[in-house]
Amino acid sequence: MQTAVATAKVLIGGEWRESDAEGVFEPENPATGEKLGREFPLSRWSDCDRALSAAVEAAHALEKTPPEKIAVFLEAYAKELEADAEAIVQAAHEETALPASPRLKDVELPRTTDQLRQAAAAARQGTWRRPVIDQAKGLRSCYAPIGPVVVFGPNNFPFAFNGVSGGDFAAAIAAGNPVIAKAHPLHAYTSQRMAEAAGRALKTAGLPAATVQMIYKLNHENGARLVSDPRIGAVGFTGSKGAGLKLKHAADTAGKPIYLEMSSLNPVLFLPEGLKENAQKWARELADSCTLGSGQFCTRPNLALAIAGDATEAFMQELTAAIASREPHAMLSSTTRDQLHESIEALQQAGATLLTGGKNVPGKGYRYSSTLLRVSGKNFLKAADGLQREAFGNEVMAIVAADEAELLQVLEHLEGQLTGTVYSAASGADDALYGRLAPVLRRKVGRLLNDKMPTGVAVSPAMNHGGPYPATAHPGFTSVGIPTSIARFTALQSYDNVRPDRLPDFLRG
Repeated sequence: MQTAVATAKVLIGGEWRESDAEGVFEPENPATGEKLGREFPLSRWSDCDRALSAAVEAAHALEKTPPEKIAVFLEAYAKELEADAEAIVQAAHEETALPASPRLKDVELPRTTDQLRQAAAAARQGTWRRPVIDQAKGLRSCYAPIGPVVVFGPNNFPFAFNGVSGGDFAAAIAAGNPVIAKAHPLHAYTSQRMAEAAGRALKTAGLPAATVQMIYKLNHENGARLVSDPRIGAVGFTGSKGAGLKLKHAADTAGKPIYLEMSSLNPVLFLPEGLKENAQKWARELADSCTLGSGQFCTRPNLALAIAGDATEAFMQELTAAIASREPHAMLSSTTRDQLHESIEALQQAGATLLTGGKNVPGKGYRYSSTLLRVSGKNFLKAADGLQREAFGNEVMAIVAADEAELLQVLEHLEGQLTGTVYSAASGADDALYGRLAPVLRRKVGRLLNDKMPTGVAVSPAMNHGGPYPATAHPGFTSVGIPTSIARFTALQSYDNVRPDRLPDFLRG
């Protein structure tokens, strides 16, 4: 007789309670395709309603909470995650097939705890408030918490962008907002373990129990209803363009700010003089970057651009061989693999030529062959919309322009991106061309790089993990880089002729 599987509880109002569920889901191990033996609820609206009401109460309490207590929570949470690191890493490894070491244990978890500690420092310092005092006119202004924040985490970063632990979470909490996390179903148990750690840290710091709440999954209707509810202050979302735009429509209709990180092709330009000396080296770097983690990074290169010539043809030969030699790793889910295949077929229908890959890998788990496509600059310009479809995975498409003028046209037709990179000759032989191309690329991207692949996103105050639409919903904000990222979850407040004893302490004087 098979043992019944208990359905996980949701975290609402400081308690793990039975969900008012309309169904359940059971995650799989994408490396094997086997069920993991855990059930999680698909919540009805009543779960959201209870969480929203509890979040409003928590928001009022947090308004009176000293920043030090918020900082203590964030630091305690980081310690709790480190103390439970072995179990959390194992859970994420099973649910995502991402390598336990070095990816999860040695890179992503330390990045996450460092981010929480940076948020704690920002909460103490309070510089995110940006107070302004005009004594002569009796005016003062500052940024303040915006209210309950809903955070939707993505499938590809179970720690660093998780709704209950990642950058949006840390930024919202640092500003004194309670968070309702919508866990991603592909790493539900990982999220549960992290939410349990957050609960312990809340008790250590003495913060309101509903400062952190979590539900696992909602239907589309309830997701849209959640982001547009009057009790919500703002929303943070990382995920697909399709899902993000549906939520954006609902939030915009209700006048709710929503910060989206969605689609990005992250173009990499290889200039001709540099290619003459570095074709093999640069081909390997590109192949490594676009296949790392099966290409399931929001900043992996999806586009490589060059000008036609002998050096470019040598580069393409090296790149084809390098891509073909990269052993594919398990993708995050069967759906992720299916969507990658659909995108690669759509790119071919739009005019791209398949050079290698383009098919599922047989056997257990969900793997896809590392893929390289090619299109001329002329054909790209004929079908720029269709050829800018994101293929989320271990794929890259090379655009070979006939000359500089055509390459400039291609750049002008690019949509907004998170990153844009230019590789050029160290001797300076490409500098004049760089000077003509870079300004056009600069307008299209949030982060401009030289001579390095864009895959890594450092947690630094100087980082911009954002960009023009459709990379994000607003080019003026970043989802990584504290204290700058905190601004998304704040409201500007002004005080006019308010008596000194009624002002916040940091606005007096």
